[in-house]
Amino acid sequence: MPKPTDEILVDARWLEPPEPMEKVLQTLALLRPGQSIRLLLHREPFPLYPLLAERGYRHATRMEADGSYVILIRQSGEDR
Repeated sequence: MPKPTDEILVDARWLEPPEPMEKVLQTLALLRPGQSIRLLLHREPFPLYPLLAERGYRHATRMEADGSYVILIRQSGEDR
């Protein structure tokens, strides 16, 4: 995973839909080459995944021990 300086953190835990998706889509416009978004949520954002793919982004999702999710989002062409 990238170093924290290469990430933009979006902590959307406990926000009501559609706020988490709106925050992520707004943050995509701020990404510089090589940067990623670390999204923190209390549920898995299934509706977000196709929107990311349509815009040329990929994601890696991990469920935490407390049941929350960490989703790392980056441009499709970037390997890390």
